[in-house]
Amino acid sequence: MDFTLPSELEEMRRTIRDFVEHEVEPLAMQIEEEDRVPDSVLEKSKELGLFGLSIPEEYGGIGLSMLGKCVIYEELGKTINGYTTIIGAHNGIGSVGIVEFGTKEQKEKYLPKMATGEWIGAFALTEPQAGSNAAAIKTTAVKKGDRYILNGQKIYITNAPYAHVFTVMAVTDPSKGAKGITSFIVERDFPGFRVGHIEKKMGLHGSHTAQIFFEDMEVPEENVLGREGEGYVNALKILANGRAGLAARCLGSCEYLLDKSLAFAHERIQFGKPIFEQQIIQHYLAEMALEIELLRTFVYRVAWMTDQKMNVIKEAAMLKLYGSEVYNRVADKAVQIHGGLGFIAEYPIERFYRDARITRIYEGTSEIQKNIIAAQLHKEYERTKADA
Repeated sequence: MDFTLPSELEEMRRTIRDFVEHEVEPLAMQIEEEDRVPDSVLEKSKELGLFGLSIPEEYGGIGLSMLGKCVIYEELGKTINGYTTIIGAHNGIGSVGIVEFGTKEQKEKYLPKMATGEWIGAFALTEPQAGSNAAAIKTTAVKKGDRYILNGQKIYITNAPYAHVFTVMAVTDPSKGAKGITSFIVERDFPGFRVGHIEKKMGLHGSHTAQIFFEDMEVPEENVLGREGEGYVNALKILANGRAGLAARCLGSCEYLLDKSLAFAHERIQFGKPIFEQQIIQHYLAEMALEIELLRTFVYRVAWMTDQKMNVIKEAAMLKLYGSEVYNRVADKAVQIHGGLGFIAEYPIERFYRDARITRIYEGTSEIQKNIIAAQLHKEYERTKADA
């Protein structure tokens, strides 16, 4: 079993690490305070191809494997999570649906501009009464001639204020429940599309989340993504596809926190000696390092399984659950090690602590991941019984 990464991925890792360390991280506090990523950072991100990670080379992207994307996301996780979320949401749930389910014409129209970052992608599923229960969405799409008329609203849509391309789920046949939901590619300049309130959030500053509204919005029938009635299944596949990438971002953030905590433990003097010499601090650091190492192995195993086209529904759910829980535990220990300094906004530990909390909620809550895992265990049990 060889855990060595290909040389081209190692080179790419070094490039992104240098970019993060020298061009993003020095601006992290500015981004946090202004709640805005500077244009210079976004332009450099475009030059590095960071908006085309998931998009095939034939459409202008880099077309990385899941393994490759996890390498990049791990490095991006080592800086302000709001910036990383813009990149991650675009490459993940914002564009994967078109890559996986789009027609040749749809790919040719949207992917080249998404690959360069000229058009940002977003994913619109959640509604006021449909969060974890995604099948309960109320947004409707009624076929009229060669168009669908969409009415409804979505909430908590990452990238909504600046996205141009939205993967939107709407009900085309209310009588069929989840099988009556269809995916659409929606452009922000379609008449009847409107961005609503931009949320003020606990964390992820620099990444913006907003409501969007559809008011008799006309969508051409050629913008149906996949087949009519398969939107719910598509949504689940799109969300599952991104779980390894999200966990890789959590991994990078955990590594950052461990590095900061280890350095602080050696520098902070209490009772006449560095606090690292206190056994409890050593235990905190050891526990952080152990969980990080386990998470790293899990991330790259699931990434490899994904690239081998293996069924990773259970493993991806486990990884998203574990990655988000580890991030929160590591962030909590980092605050405790830093003491009062960890609670001060001028120091990055406090920011990572707040940013960690959303990872247990967005793109599928921890509770939903447990439901998915249990359902897959049940299926495996039933198959075992049938084969016995």
